[in-house]
Amino acid sequence: MQIYGYVRVSSTDQNEERQLAAMRSREIPPGNVFVDKLSGKDFDRPAYQRLIRKLKPGDMLVIPSIDRLGRNYEEILEQWRMITRKKQADISVIDFPLLDTRSQSDPQDLTRRFVADLVLQILAYVAQKERENIRRRQAEGIAAAKAMGKRWGREKKVFPQDFPQLCEAWENGRLSCDALLKHCNMKRSTFYKHLREYRNSISQKS
Repeated sequence: MQIYGYVRVSSTDQNEERQLAAMRSREIPPGNVFVDKLSGKDFDRPAYQRLIRKLKPGDMLVIPSIDRLGRNYEEILEQWRMITRKKQADISVIDFPLLDTRSQSDPQDLTRRFVADLVLQILAYVAQKERENIRRRQAEGIAAAKAMGKRWGREKKVFPQDFPQLCEAWENGRLSCDALLKHCNMKRSTFYKHLREYRNSISQKS
């Protein structure tokens, strides 16, 4: 039997160390702790997928909270059932000790299993509603800032009028890339991005 831990944080989240400390307090081997760092839009969890492939019947998965399992109500329940029923592994949720399938191994303990299932569904619902509320508040904040005339997001880059001529000079070797970037006041990645856009616009016109 192996015990594993799973930590998921956003790319800007500062709680990774707190979650890792919780794993250490439960004496989970560092090599058995899987960590995903994701942006808000990206939910392709490579570490989680590797973890799932490793899980075997009788193994134990420790997670800080149930929202580590999914983005919404349906996904949380789906992952929980897949781990506990298909994989036949146990799950322990740190911030809600009642959700610990090790204490439900006795098939006669129907009341406790029934209560745990209800709690799981309620918490999954609350987790989804909280994410929806956060997105709504963010959207309202952006709308209010725009209504007050504030700019939101990155300021649009202003390119020199001779950008096509500069690109042509660079492509023909008459202008170095460093000189072009300095003249346009932009990073190399930004230049290549807008060079692709410029080329696409030219090809569409031809």
